[in-house]
Amino acid sequence: MTFSATVLTLYPEMFPGPLGLSLAGRALEEGAWSLDTVQIRDFATDKHRTVDDTPAGGGAGMVLKADVLAAAIDHARAANPGVPVLAMTPRGKPITQARVRELVAGGGAILLCGRFEGFDERIFAGRQVEEVSLADIVLSGGEPAALAILDACVRLLPGVMGSGHSGVEESFEGGLLEYPQYTRPVEWEGEAIPDVLRSGDHAKIAAWRKARAEADTRARRPDLWDRAKASKPGLE
Repeated sequence: MTFSATVLTLYPEMFPGPLGLSLAGRALEEGAWSLDTVQIRDFATDKHRTVDDTPAGGGAGMVLKADVLAAAIDHARAANPGVPVLAMTPRGKPITQARVRELVAGGGAILLCGRFEGFDERIFAGRQVEEVSLADIVLSGGEPAALAILDACVRLLPGVMGSGHSGVEESFEGGLLEYPQYTRPVEWEGEAIPDVLRSGDHAKIAAWRKARAEADTRARRPDLWDRAKASKPGLE
């Protein structure tokens, strides 16, 4: 399986950035995934290469122009047809691990990075662009969010993480937070690794991990817990 990513941005020099290092960087070198950047400004038609304009109705800041964005998206889609276009925006639906897995299974994505006050609203319906957010925060641009989403995708590609279980036994896989992790030394600053994890009894370990994942999700992320209960009637 390979994964093809195209990033539409005013700052292509920000890529691959951290994705050129560690496991993602090695996978990029080995061809497990590919990354292209498209300079949005290249699709401006005036002599000043203008990509933004003042907000209709007044207000602070500038808005990225629909006609320029559409030309950039059309260019990226021609080179990589059939993959979804995701716009990085705090107004979007929060990205989930399930959606990340769908992107990986689909073989790629085009990521549109905003700046200034965001995008002309008409681009979303006009080019079937999916609005996604990283979290309930506002960034100076969409590039850090795009890097994070791509990292989430690349690490799920076969062979990138090494162990096949690494992408399964972790937070959000199965709708819950991951259980707590420990390693040596057995005791540190008066706190010891739970006895069950040193028992060698795999059934008891699995039961402890399941119980802790459920308890931690219930306590730390009640929103996630409610969704998990709705999808798994056995949870209480």
